[in-house]
Amino acid sequence: MNFPHRCAAGAVLLASLLSGCAGLVGPRQVELPLAKMQANIDKRFPLHNKALDLLDVELSHPQLALSAQRQRVSLSLDASIAPPFLRQSWTGNMALSGQLALDNVRHAVVMRDVQLDRFAIDGTDEGRQRQFARVANVLAERVVHEVVIYSFNPDDLRRAGIQFVPTRISMSDNAVQVTLEPEK
Repeated sequence: MNFPHRCAAGAVLLASLLSGCAGLVGPRQVELPLAKMQANIDKRFPLHNKALDLLDVELSHPQLALSAQRQRVSLSLDASIAPPFLRQSWTGNMALSGQLALDNVRHAVVMRDVQLDRFAIDGTDEGRQRQFARVANVLAERVVHEVVIYSFNPDDLRRAGIQFVPTRISMSDNAVQVTLEPEK
């Protein structure tokens, strides 16, 4: 066998060994404790938004909770609402829930299918509460839709020279488990 053929055969052998290593590494589990996800989401708040071009809204102090039984994540937030043309503002809180999903484009765990579970503004009558609830629904759909709960670092997705991708997610009441598999 001449030298060019040996080099080609060596390259094929090396490529098959490397692909075999990826198969040996196999899937692995990464646990994301609730405290780690809470710290990650704390960095994303407060959120400021102008809802319906009428109200300045600030969402702050996020609190995450996991429900393994319902397979949903809950997010409670403090809300501050102020019309720009009045000196008055209102404060209260809102609670949202959704399903956890993987977003491989952003390398993240996100909250999808967000629904408004509770919205309450302190010291307002029922009519005003309904008006604010409409604003809260807009915020849930536009602002908090697919909020990133956790972002993977590039190092989290690489091991022994092999690139991994998140493929499955499951949860308990205090952590989320993400299955990472070698990229194909």
